[in-house]
Amino acid sequence: MAEIHYRETFAVLRNLMEKLYKRNPREWRKTGQPSGEAIVALVFDRPHDWRFRELDNQIGAQAIQLAFSEDYRGDRVLAFIVGLATMTHAAYNDKLELFALDELIPQKLYNCARNYEAAAWKLKHDRTARGEPFLLGNETDGSVKNLSFEREFGKLVAYQDTLARIAAEKNHRTVVRVIQGVATVVFLPI
Repeated sequence: MAEIHYRETFAVLRNLMEKLYKRNPREWRKTGQPSGEAIVALVFDRPHDWRFRELDNQIGAQAIQLAFSEDYRGDRVLAFIVGLATMTHAAYNDKLELFALDELIPQKLYNCARNYEAAAWKLKHDRTARGEPFLLGNETDGSVKNLSFEREFGKLVAYQDTLARIAAEKNHRTVVRVIQGVATVVFLPI
């Protein structure tokens, strides 16, 4: 079951990256790659250790913070997705394959879900000094509303929360729940 959640989570992350490049083509153009699809393929179809020179080898929350840093001139989509993906890997004990006997730590999965929520909040609310979003996500202006990013983040949160609950019940563990206020969006350790 954990393997299914893992695969589905990475399918959603891939989809998010594709959507972000469609809404933010200026980001993939910073890389020298011919298209956003080419970068998505590099990230999701080739083996690597999730450390990218373009991100100064930053992972997790540090990579996500790059995406929302005024000083960062690189590909913000890459930074955002690498941050989410490496948090996910950490929640699954940095394993690429999961087996029935692998024990997952429910608190890591729960924290990962909260970090997805924090990342979604940053995507929606963080702005440059000029008041522009660092990355375009949902479209809420105009006659047609597009909330597809919220739906994708909802899936990510649901996968991790469900698996955290299953792992907690299986191992007779308790998950410490964390409530964050809007003004205090922080990434939890995994």
